[in-house]
Order: sequence, then structure tokens, then C-alpha cells
Amino acid sequence: MSVRPPIAGRGAPANPLSTRFDDHARIDDGDWLDDQQGIDGAPPKLRTQVTVERPRTVITRNTSPDIPFDRSINAYRGCEHGCVYCFARPSHAYLNLSPGLDFESKLYAKPDAPALLRKELSRRGYECRPIALGTNTDPYQPIEATWKITRGLLEVLGEFRHPVTITTKSNRVTRDIDLLAPMAADGLAAVAISVTSLDPATARTLEPRAPAPHRRLDAIRQLSAAGIPVWISVSPVIPAITDHEIEAIVAAGAEAGATGAFSLPVRLPHEVAPLFRDWLAAHHPYRAARVMHHISEMRGGRDNDPRFFGRFQAQGAFGALMRTRFAKAVAKHGLDTARFVLNCDLFAVPSRQLALF
Repeated sequence: MSVRPPIAGRGAPANPLSTRFDDHARIDDGDWLDDQQGIDGAPPKLRTQVTVERPRTVITRNTSPDIPFDRSINAYRGCEHGCVYCFARPSHAYLNLSPGLDFESKLYAKPDAPALLRKELSRRGYECRPIALGTNTDPYQPIEATWKITRGLLEVLGEFRHPVTITTKSNRVTRDIDLLAPMAADGLAAVAISVTSLDPATARTLEPRAPAPHRRLDAIRQLSAAGIPVWISVSPVIPAITDHEIEAIVAAGAEAGATGAFSLPVRLPHEVAPLFRDWLAAHHPYRAARVMHHISEMRGGRDNDPRFFGRFQAQGAFGALMRTRFAKAVAKHGLDTARFVLNCDLFAVPSRQLALF
């Protein structure tokens, strides 16, 4: 079987058009042909396209029993970081787009998000609970440098004295230390930085447009120095690809000043599983069978376990070994602390009386 060469700077090795919601073939236009026509057989570079989305509301709520927050905001759909393992890839199928290359090159931005957030927080009867940023796509992916939607959201949250958690794998979060540090001083902000591998070569193939590992560690260092609680997320752990780095990543996070650490095993829901298999065939052909064997063992004989609680836990002997190693590492470096608790008591809708003068 021939393996399609990966496209430089992109994570998914292919762009399957058939999704769970659309089984008929799409008609190609000029941009789609970019994915098919290279020069002398070389895979072409894909241009990132951004479409403006105008939602009616911006806060997404969930009742999942295994998620520690009940509301979140995603400033963007799709993510240019291109992490091949990203569990959010299937969400692009709802847009009749591919969870493959489309997910990382055809993005949607919500510039009205800060205004919508202000409106929702101002509603009578709103009950304050921490809002999570970065739950589906990264709030600090490359296009945030120009769109600045995440920064706009933080400005509103700071004005309302509303608690927020941020999960990212980008050092761009340090740009907003001026907003986060005062909030953190009042117990209103905390950050988690994801570090999947310390090896630049591994990171480049797994997460091609995410900042290099050393930059993420430097972000932990800067956030910690500014008094902002920051956790290192050793996630996702991929057996036979990154699991050997668990102890080293925890140690690096502790040295950089992380407050705590947590870890999650790789998840391969829906269209992510075949994309990940193609990625293994392209980058680790001699290790692919072993990787998928371990994942299947961790997931009860399947590529993915969608059950509540089970989806975030690894089963089997290999999963138990990873948990034990991680627990010993965080205990050794003093990162086995309780999850941060943010302050919801300071929330207040800003007075508009001064606007009359």
C-alpha cells in the first residue's frame, strides 16, 4: 500500500471528504484543487483561510459528569496548530468540511464574541461559574495574533471580575500577562500549558504549527513569575511515541515553575482514528502496529472509548503503568497538588452610570 507523503507544515496526512454527516462527493473549486495539484509531484502548501462566523451566543454549556467545568467559550472553529491527534477534529464534519486538512486550514473566527459575552454576563439572573477557554480549539492558535478575540474575551472577563481557566499549547498566552496577572491576584485566572513531547522533531510532526516545546516551557516560566497559577498538562500521552517522556516532561514543568500537573491518554474519536493511522504509516511505519495495539488495550479493544469517565482513563496493564509513572513523577517534584479553585464571589456587572457624564 502506498503512503501519501505528508504536507509540510500540516498535521493531517490527508483530507477525507466523506464524513458521518455527508456521504456524497464534494465538487472541487480552486482551493480544493490546491490539495491535489503539486509541482513535480510534491505536496502543495495549503493556505489558511479564515471565515467570519456570527453566532447568537458565545457561552457553550455542558452537563458532562466527567468534565470539571460547565461552561466554555471557543473563539475559533478549527485549529491551525494541526495536532494530528486532536479530539476536536470531528467537529468540522458538522460544517460539511473534512476533519483532516480542512480542520487546520479552513478556520472560523468569531469577532463578535467579546460583545456577546458582555451581553450574556449582564443578563439578570446569570450565575457565575468559571469559564473555560481552549476546550475545543486553542484560544492562542496563530490567527489570534491578528484577530485578538481571546484577548477581547479576557478584557470583558476582567471587567466583570469573572473567573477563567485557559488551556493552550502556545506561548502566545504570555502576551496577555497584563490582563491575567491582576485577575490571578484575585483568584480569577489559571492557565494550563500542554507539553506533549520535549523532542522538537516529534513535536514538529505531531503538532506542526504549535510553538516548540522549549517555548511552552518558557511560557510556564513567565506566567509563574507573574504570579499566575500555571499547570503543565502532559497530554495527550501516546504509547510508544511519547510515553517514555512522562518523567522528563513533569521534571521540566516543575523546573519552569508549574503549580501542578495532570495527564490524559490519547483519544481517537470518529474520524481521528483513521487520520492517526495514516499519520503513523507516514511517520512511524515500523512502530504503527505496536502503537495501535497499546491504544486498543487502553481502550477496551477499540480505537476509542467514548464512555463518560472511561474516555479520560487508560485501561489495561499499559494504562496502569502510565498512571503509576505519572503519579510518582508529580509526587517527586511536588506537583501532586489539588486542582486550583477560582473565586466566583467577586463577580459583578459593571455599572453604566458613569457613561451618563
